[in-house]
Amino acid sequence: MKVIAVNGSPRKEGNTHQALSMVGAELLAAGIDFEILHLGHKMIHGCIGCGKCAVNKDEECSIKTDDLNKLIQQIKLADGIIIGSPVYYSGIAGTMKCFLDRVFYVAGVNCGLFRHKVGASVVALRRSGGSVTFDSMNHYLNNSEMIIATSNYWNVIHGRTAGEVNQDVEGKQIMRVLGKNMAWILKMKEASKGLVEEPLPEKKEAMHFIR
Repeated sequence: MKVIAVNGSPRKEGNTHQALSMVGAELLAAGIDFEILHLGHKMIHGCIGCGKCAVNKDEECSIKTDDLNKLIQQIKLADGIIIGSPVYYSGIAGTMKCFLDRVFYVAGVNCGLFRHKVGASVVALRRSGGSVTFDSMNHYLNNSEMIIATSNYWNVIHGRTAGEVNQDVEGKQIMRVLGKNMAWILKMKEASKGLVEEPLPEKKEAMHFIR
C-alpha cells in the first residue's frame, strides 16, 4: 500500500512539508509506503472551465503546459492521498487551489478515480485561518467519495519559520494520530477486500434551481 502527500507550499521543506512528514512517519512505521510530491513552487494553471476532461474522459486535463496530468496518474495509483497547504489570507495557497480544482474535477468526471481512496487534509499556518482552510480542502475529498481519515482535532499545525511547527506539541500529536488512524483505515480496507461488497458508483444527477 502507498500514500502520496501533496505539498502545496512553495517552500520545499517548510512547515507544511514537516507536518506531512510527521503523518508519513506513522504510515512508514505501519509498513505503508509514503511519498511527498512538492508542487507549491510550480507553475500550475487554474481551471479554465472548458469541460473537455468531461467530454474526452481520458484522465487528462486539456491544459498541457504543466505537470498536472503526470501528477494525476501518480496519485491515481496510490491507496491514500494527503493534501497539504499553508494558509494564505485564510484560504488555500493559490498554486494548490489551482491544482485541486483541476485534479479533482478530472478525477470526478473519469469514473471517480479517487473514489473510496483514503484521504486527509493537513494545514500549516502562523496564527489564524486554519480551520477555514482545512474545511475548504476537505470539500475536495468529500465530493470525491473518499474515505476521510481523522485525528483528535482539526488537522492544523502552527509555526511561522521552517521548523517552528516542532514546538507545537498539540499539533504534532494531531499529525501522529492522523497517521495512525490513516494506517488503520488502509489496513482495514485491505483486509476486507472480497469480504465486504463495495457499493457501486451512481451516475451523478445534476440540477440547478433557475426556472
